[in-house]
Amino acid sequence: MKKLLSLLLCAALLTGCGSNVVPESTGTAPISATASPPPAPITQDYISRFDYVTRITLSDEGILVDDLDNGNKNLDSVFVTHDIIFYENRDVYESGNPYGEGTDADKHTAEEAAAHTVVNITKPGAYRIDGSLSAGQLRIDLGEDACDDPDAVVELILHNADITCTVAPAIVFLNTYECDGSSSAETARPDVDTSAAGANLILEGNNTVSGSYVAKIFKDKDGEKKLWKQDGAIYSYMSMNVFGPGALVLNAANEGLDTELHLTLNGGDITIHSQNDGINTNEDGVSVTTINGGNLTIFAGLGAEGDGIDSNGYLVINGGIVFASAKPASDAGLDSDLGSFIHGGTVVAMGSAMDWAESDSGQVTLNLQFASQQPAGTEIRLTAEDGSDLFSFTPKGEHVRGFTGLILSAPSLKQGKTCHVYIDGVLMAYTGTDVRRGPGGFVGRPGRLPEDFDPEQVPEDVDPVQKGDRGFRPDGGQMAPPENISPEAMVPPEAFDGKFPGGMEPPEGKLPEHAEGGHPAEPSTAFYMHDMVNFFSGITAAVA
Repeated sequence: MKKLLSLLLCAALLTGCGSNVVPESTGTAPISATASPPPAPITQDYISRFDYVTRITLSDEGILVDDLDNGNKNLDSVFVTHDIIFYENRDVYESGNPYGEGTDADKHTAEEAAAHTVVNITKPGAYRIDGSLSAGQLRIDLGEDACDDPDAVVELILHNADITCTVAPAIVFLNTYECDGSSSAETARPDVDTSAAGANLILEGNNTVSGSYVAKIFKDKDGEKKLWKQDGAIYSYMSMNVFGPGALVLNAANEGLDTELHLTLNGGDITIHSQNDGINTNEDGVSVTTINGGNLTIFAGLGAEGDGIDSNGYLVINGGIVFASAKPASDAGLDSDLGSFIHGGTVVAMGSAMDWAESDSGQVTLNLQFASQQPAGTEIRLTAEDGSDLFSFTPKGEHVRGFTGLILSAPSLKQGKTCHVYIDGVLMAYTGTDVRRGPGGFVGRPGRLPEDFDPEQVPEDVDPVQKGDRGFRPDGGQMAPPENISPEAMVPPEAFDGKFPGGMEPPEGKLPEHAEGGHPAEPSTAFYMHDMVNFFSGITAAVA
């Protein structure tokens, strides 16, 4: 009571100076673009569009709003309720209609929900949040018409804040301006610009956000249409931008950072611990996750499943440092439905498998598939042919796990060069690669030859088909299969048994030794970066 009285006294003394205790309301409310060449990253520093900041200080005893710079104009835009949206402890509505898709683990009691304080922000502006809230939520709702209003913009500045919510997301952008409201699966593209988005999260100082989720709740009607579903600890119904320079630790009971459309990370030091996906953008065939900068560390899939970064549309990495780990037994560090593009930055992604980066990515990428799971916390090191270091990384932390699939990309990796891979100081060798030609010389993943590619310069210990004999025309394009054979009829290299379909004969009456079974004649330690995106499989310790 003393602390609350102190806050009330402070507010009383400052009345007329723009400070106020928010009234209750009964209303309901770490690692050392598709065109070719890729487009320049749309990097942005945080520059506020507002000339004042409303300060909100969180406390379990009361919420203090300080609007000194704006002459009290925004004091009425912030109020407190206890009407948090949550998944109730029920199976059906009173009408008998089904309530939702949640399980017993998703349900919460009314008493648990009522114990949470909802801090409502209802007008455009910049709001700086500090202090601590042990059971509460920040809810940004500028009204149902906000999605079409370019001025419906909120800049939520976390300034050494600590927010915990155990029944729903800790931060929800419910209604703000949607900068890409006309997007559709027909018009979707990976180089989306979200700079005008109404939902903006800015990090200052050191912040901790711990949030839950809301399982799908149906409308109380005969048809099972969605009323609510909020999967992430920080959740936005609109496209959202995230800026630095501060830090955020995000602890998620389900998914971590989620949007229903696009998400752009421009900076900040962000660490995500999530039971499911670390980051998810969830509009099928439309959403774009873009990373332009910052330091992003994700430990995902700490529960039953989960990818590091999961985009239901595109994933584009233009810069920054990205470490994303997934559930080792089932998921990928990077996952996208329409394509992943790595144009810059430093990327390490771990999981059981991997999502191919697109061949017209702007930076060399290695997709490595190991023959067995590698232990947690192993050192990953790449060296050049002369032994000099190209890249090194050792994952650390209590949530570090093993992996069998590994994606590596860094500016130090160069197309047309060879590197060696070491795991905990042990030299690795591979037995399979995407640049091998299959039956007839035309089955394989498309790629691009360097302009100055000279097959005679490829090291002798590299799989011989990597020296340029991979079924490409002289102009670099991929050869088409014979007219009498459909692509569906072709047998992939891994399953090839030495017999050609349709009675075809191998070129010149024989099959190259390294093509049979999809493997080179001998394991190779020379990881030759033939393309911008390169795949190597069957990786294990080299035999001395």
